[in-house]
Amino acid sequence: MFTFASVNQEECIACGACNSAAPDIFDLDDSGIASVIFAGDNNRGVTAIAEELQEELQDAIDSCPTQCIQLSDAPFA
Repeated sequence: MFTFASVNQEECIACGACNSAAPDIFDLDDSGIASVIFAGDNNRGVTAIAEELQEELQDAIDSCPTQCIQLSDAPFA
């Protein structure tokens, strides 16, 4: 199963929960706002998250207090 992910950065409150749960998928900018970094995605949601990281991805989604992580079964762009 391929899952594409992106962060709605306008809703992100910079809590860092996603980065703590899935550091291979998410990183925080200088302001603490999250983005998808997996395989150089740059938060575009066009890179399928690897199958072996699906559990980490779910942990990040579950830990996000604003539910700003968006998922799709197809690329966003």
